[in-house]
Amino acid sequence: MARTGRPGFSTDEKNEVWLRWRSGESISDIGRGIDKAPGSVFGVLKLNGGITPRARYRSSLSISLSEREEISRGIASGNSIRQISRSLGRSPSTVSREIKRHGGLNHYRAVKADEKAWDFARMPKRCKLANHPELRGIVSEKLFLQWSPEQISGWLKNNYPKDDFMQVSHETIYRSLFIKSRGVLNKELIKNLRSGRKMRQSKYYNTKGITRGQIIEEISIHERPKDINDRSVSGHWEGDLISGSNNTHIATLVERKSRFTVLVKVEGKDTKSVTNALSKKILDLPENLRKSLTWDRGMELANHKELSMATNVKVYFCDPKSPWQRGTNENTNRLLRQYFPKKTDLSIYSQEKLDFISDRLNQRPRKVIGFSIPMDKFWKCVALTN
Repeated sequence: MARTGRPGFSTDEKNEVWLRWRSGESISDIGRGIDKAPGSVFGVLKLNGGITPRARYRSSLSISLSEREEISRGIASGNSIRQISRSLGRSPSTVSREIKRHGGLNHYRAVKADEKAWDFARMPKRCKLANHPELRGIVSEKLFLQWSPEQISGWLKNNYPKDDFMQVSHETIYRSLFIKSRGVLNKELIKNLRSGRKMRQSKYYNTKGITRGQIIEEISIHERPKDINDRSVSGHWEGDLISGSNNTHIATLVERKSRFTVLVKVEGKDTKSVTNALSKKILDLPENLRKSLTWDRGMELANHKELSMATNVKVYFCDPKSPWQRGTNENTNRLLRQYFPKKTDLSIYSQEKLDFISDRLNQRPRKVIGFSIPMDKFWKCVALTN
């Protein structure tokens, strides 16, 4: 029987993986959001081919735990099968099969019987393609010819309009290709799909107009002037997103010289939401301390040119997988986890609450600046640059 997830993932974590995947997040973003390695997240998704597993439920016709307990009590009291069935409102044959299936009269235990029945229900059910070899053969043949599942489904409807057994939905074909436990179609046929994907992607996953993993016309951190690198001049910031549960985020900005921190509420991780929120908050800062921003290579700042035009702040981007190039921001984000523990829903915080938390942090002495107060140091910088 196929596993439903990797070891180390709780049920809640698996549910969040699927929630984020359906909303269109990348595997890397999901890993950051739940503090798991991307490879482990991929393992959970790959076992079901990127298709969200159906929620498990008991049929209303199934024998419940309370009924099994009633059966167990009836056996202990020496009641006959017919007496037990009458008390349950079930047929004698149903009660008889239940007892025989789970140990007989001498070994029947309600809880064990219920657990065994629940585990048995996890076994994958045979799908339409598994039950109809002729239909499966036609689907395999068309996939080999590089027809899409939707084309195959439509063609079958046109050619077998009155034969339901010779029709199948495109979703069933995708599931039979991607879900390992089905084992119906040859997995080699996946390579004939035009998308070339090995898993089903969320319909909300969309990088249209954006080159994947590449920010258009970005300015590298290696082009950043020396006075920014040595922190001799105020007004240069580092920024990033903190991720929480349910695909929620907060933007963080830290002034490199004073370590003054600003928190920004964002409605989503998309570039429009992040750019608009940052622009509004940056414009609230003193004009003489709005000079540059260094960000990682997250696509949430793909519209960096719009941010620069709105705020007159030049944006620099770090190298891939180089968080130490924004060390000030990374260290500050770790401090902020005191207020925003991992797996917290960050959407519950208003901008007023975020301002309160940033004030708390900015009024704490920092060892890195000789135990000075970031807020005091920041406003001194404001006065000096006026």
